[in-house]
Amino acid sequence: MGNIVAIVGRPNVGKSTLFNRLTKTRHAIVSDEAGTTRDRQYGKSEWIGRDFSVIDTGGWVVNSDDIFEEEIRKQVTLATEEADVILFLVDVRNGVTDLDEAVANILRRTKKPVILVANKADTNEWIYSSAEFYALGLGDPYCISAATGSGTGELLDLIVEKFPKEKDDETDENIPRFAVVGRPNAGKSSLINSFIGEERNIVTDIAGTTRDSIYTRYNKFGFDFYLVDTAGIRKKNKVNEDLEYYSVMRSIRAIENSDVCILMIDAERGIESQDLNIFQLIQKNNKSLVVVVNKWDLVEEKTSTVMNEYEYAIRHRMAPFDDFPIIFASALTKQRIFKVLETAKDVYHNRKKRVSTAKLNEEMLPLIEAYPPPSIKGKYIKIKYCMQLPETQIPSFVFYANLPQYVKEPYRRFLENKIRERWDFSGTPINIFIRQK
Repeated sequence: MGNIVAIVGRPNVGKSTLFNRLTKTRHAIVSDEAGTTRDRQYGKSEWIGRDFSVIDTGGWVVNSDDIFEEEIRKQVTLATEEADVILFLVDVRNGVTDLDEAVANILRRTKKPVILVANKADTNEWIYSSAEFYALGLGDPYCISAATGSGTGELLDLIVEKFPKEKDDETDENIPRFAVVGRPNAGKSSLINSFIGEERNIVTDIAGTTRDSIYTRYNKFGFDFYLVDTAGIRKKNKVNEDLEYYSVMRSIRAIENSDVCILMIDAERGIESQDLNIFQLIQKNNKSLVVVVNKWDLVEEKTSTVMNEYEYAIRHRMAPFDDFPIIFASALTKQRIFKVLETAKDVYHNRKKRVSTAKLNEEMLPLIEAYPPPSIKGKYIKIKYCMQLPETQIPSFVFYANLPQYVKEPYRRFLENKIRERWDFSGTPINIFIRQK
């Protein structure tokens, strides 16, 4: 199960800088523009063999004074509900502020492990002055400097130590896991209910921890798979449901724990930025994809031209990855519901598909011969052999070349498209590697 670490704290204490450190990226453009891409708040990190996700809650604050504390309160509450470990970041140079105290008040009530991190402590004097943070009642302040990286190694050790003990999922490895994701009101629950129907007895629940995604084993009509249930179906905090990031946060776990994601789009509303956010999460995690346009029964004109336009629009917005099935369905009238399951199953098989080396070379080498990679600085690039790598998470092909560093992205895409034309990898991402022969 992927663990989630959330960074909370008031603005300008260095949350984005710490996020960049932990995820080893520079992509969280540290800017004060509200509503810059939400994408930068989610990253992957790995330390001593443990993978986890890092979420920077800071990017979600709406900058306006009156709802400022309210927003921070929402973020912190969200983090305490969804994350496994919470990093509470404070700034040594400013000392304890009212907002810090407000955050600490919420954090003292949570059962989740909280690590109090005093940032910007890059000299010994600052480290001494961190003692005043004991007043927050959250234990020892942990001194780091996110900008220079000092203390972050020890911090990572501590984070990994506090993760819940790995529980073996009692799920069978060879059975596909499907997650139904999408923004609120796209019809996820209706879809899941129409799969499961009222005959709950055919369905067995395997609870993870208290409210992690729960795997529901689904076994009837010749289908056998686990449904990864997003905990998002609980409606207790209606107040916060309008928050866009709730649905993204909720989706993270479900996406990480699945093989195939069924992305629900509301036919009446079309594709919105939040659908794209969730799509990017699916891509970042290399998951297979089936897009379901739900509520198709409510669309006035159902002609094939309308369908084609709709389909084109979706692929266009999600490019360059556009080789995935799109199904027009209705969870309410159960129209094409089984088609959704059948397609998800096919996509799962595509994910596991193997192409024999002989077949691959027989098809691909003549193509490469006919359209070789463009020569660079008068050097000719030759690709003499290719194969599919065994035991990979997604289908991965390696092409052996004399000058692999000169093979650029467009040519890789060309190779990928040719593979997709010849073998059905619909719905599944593919890796193309170019290596020294």
